[in-house]
Amino acid sequence: THESAFSCAFPHQYHGSKMGIPVTVVMPLGAPMTKVNRCKAMGATVIQHGETFGEAKHYATTSEIFREVPYIDPFNDPWVIAGAGTIGLEILEQVPDVDAVVVPVGGAGLIAGLSLAIKTLKPNVEIIGAEPENAASLSAAMEQGHPAQVDVSYTVADGLSVPKIGQKSFDIASRYVDHVVKVPEELIPLAILRLVEMERAVLEGAGATGVASLLPGGPLYGTLDGKKVVTILSGGNIDSTTLGRIIERGLAADRRLLRFQLHVPDRPGTLGEIAKLIGSTGANIKDLYHERAWERGPINMLTVVCSVELGGPEHEKALKDALLRNKYQIAWPD
Repeated sequence: THESAFSCAFPHQYHGSKMGIPVTVVMPLGAPMTKVNRCKAMGATVIQHGETFGEAKHYATTSEIFREVPYIDPFNDPWVIAGAGTIGLEILEQVPDVDAVVVPVGGAGLIAGLSLAIKTLKPNVEIIGAEPENAASLSAAMEQGHPAQVDVSYTVADGLSVPKIGQKSFDIASRYVDHVVKVPEELIPLAILRLVEMERAVLEGAGATGVASLLPGGPLYGTLDGKKVVTILSGGNIDSTTLGRIIERGLAADRRLLRFQLHVPDRPGTLGEIAKLIGSTGANIKDLYHERAWERGPINMLTVVCSVELGGPEHEKALKDALLRNKYQIAWPD
């Protein structure tokens, strides 16, 4: 049996099916359906239990129904950690002059194996962990000197949402990892968007967290200038509906999807005038509606809420300037 967010579950099931060994995977109730369904399609028995990975792991390791079944920890098993080390060997083979490696961190098994392999062969390579600020279990362990339980809140990087790293992983990571950074949640959807647009790569939140740490506003932005940097893209298992929502969130973070309000006279033709002016700037109206009941001004005024698609900050400025030139009262997002 095995508890996982899929990245470890899928290879276990793949090899289990090749060797005729049945595999049971325990996932949290909120695990993305694409991960659940793909494991089932490979022949795994999938049990969903608990709200977090910690609860899923507790069930997998204590339930009587698994008493006679060997348990494979997804990030604290020596062989799993050793397998992660092969990624480090591949990096050194493909990028022998690498200066730094940025690794997404959940349970720390990946960064433990990878850092051990790289630091053994090239001690000067900098190993940096990147974890969501909403699930910063390795940072907590580094600060306290041992694996520590942390409160985990929602993160789009669900594959990294681990409340406590493993002892074996910590023993290795604490020796070989140079430092760990916490990635703001809003940068992870933006990183997914950047990877889709610039690399034509579809990544889940966990896989994009390393890239997120390097974006403007991220903890590593500008700190590795002039260095040859590798970041691990460690997962592409994302629901198509979730991907659509994440892309919209990324566009909003990038100021290419913008919502603002106008306070205008309540008279015929007002909405048409607004739409015409917005269209004249090249912005595309995604949504436009008006509210009367919640307008706090005079009874002859109403609030228009508008969402538009833009080309970026310069386009945003052009739209705002056009509205102000035409004497509109606007409420603009920060």
